[in-house]
Amino acid sequence: MFTAKSLGAKVIAGVRKKQLQQAEALNVDGIVAVDDQQALASLKKLDAVADAVDGATAELLIRKVNAGGIFASVLGPPENAADYASVKVIPIYAQADAKALLEMATAVVEGKLTIPIAAKKSLKDAAEAHAIVAKGPNGKVLLVP
Repeated sequence: MFTAKSLGAKVIAGVRKKQLQQAEALNVDGIVAVDDQQALASLKKLDAVADAVDGATAELLIRKVNAGGIFASVLGPPENAADYASVKVIPIYAQADAKALLEMATAVVEGKLTIPIAAKKSLKDAAEAHAIVAKGPNGKVLLVP
């Protein structure tokens, strides 16, 4: 979201209902609960969607992309992608980018970019960290050496 906003995009964050209040702190143009059918139904058509969730959520979100729009995913096309031939489905790959990393690090230091951390666990407690992730925490789980 940070990068998209810094490039001038209008960003709508998709979060779980239980994360709505926390998401208000994000620097975004809108927030939608992706686990709320009514909220998704009222979501207007979008020019692009960046998907990092897949599954049923991705299948619902591709329906909200304008004809000629883009559905970009780190997880591949949703199961129903063939039903939306007018939407361009593209993969997203991570690439090393020192300049972008420096910009994000600077934004963190300046307080312009925050990453919510739900829990910090030592590497030896990785199993416990996985259990926390499975419960769908409000934030990231950070493993530290």
